[in-house]
Amino acid sequence: MLTHPQFDPVAVSLGPVSVHWYGLMYLLAFTLFMVLGRVHARRRPELGWNGPQVDDLLLYGVLGVVIGGRLGEVLFFQPGYYFSHPLEIPAIWKGGMSFHGGFLGVLVAMWLYGRRSGKGFWQVTDFIAPLVPTGLAAGRIGNFINGELWGRPADPDLPWAMVFPWVDALPRHPSQIYQALGEGLLLFVILWLFAARPRPLRAVSGAFLLGYGVLRFAAEFFRTPDPGIFGTLSLGLSTAQWLCVPMMAAGVWLLFASRRTP
Repeated sequence: MLTHPQFDPVAVSLGPVSVHWYGLMYLLAFTLFMVLGRVHARRRPELGWNGPQVDDLLLYGVLGVVIGGRLGEVLFFQPGYYFSHPLEIPAIWKGGMSFHGGFLGVLVAMWLYGRRSGKGFWQVTDFIAPLVPTGLAAGRIGNFINGELWGRPADPDLPWAMVFPWVDALPRHPSQIYQALGEGLLLFVILWLFAARPRPLRAVSGAFLLGYGVLRFAAEFFRTPDPGIFGTLSLGLSTAQWLCVPMMAAGVWLLFASRRTP
């Protein structure tokens, strides 16, 4: 069996300043968004996007991800802990960012950007949808380095079963890697190819919601569930899986609705 390397969460220390791996993963995510956004704008010039607009999108997106992601972790997954330790809420460098909270934060941010720029909400979300999964992959790698969000117990004969020594001596699924490969790289490839050709308005957004919802729902069967607001395993599903259900439903609805759009 493999053993988690137990990385030092601090990548670089410069006197009193410490740079954490988790923060570097977010920096990588934002850099990939900026680079891929420019490539996407050039390959689909008829969509009417340019480099400066991608930079503005990134600024709005960063605020939405950080504020929404942290509030989602606090409210959806660990309200008891954070309400008992309110000074820990701003400590994002220690990990603990909810995708579902960050997703809602980004939706609000993109709506605000759309109002300021004069672009429609669905124009904005269709454009950014293929750019998001690589950032999700980077975030999951950050989770793995931090040694958080470990998997459920696995068959000891599984070649990549991994022991997380600070948890117990059981072999477990490295679910962070599963999620980086699934809702990160695989979803990126699917959406990048899907968005390469003209699609009806809302179709790419719908494909993202459905694809992420399905892949995250599946990955949760291998990840130790957070207690969350719905209980540890309500009806056999984790809180994250419950939160994926409306995402999948919305994705299916958007894909069907888009078929009525030229």
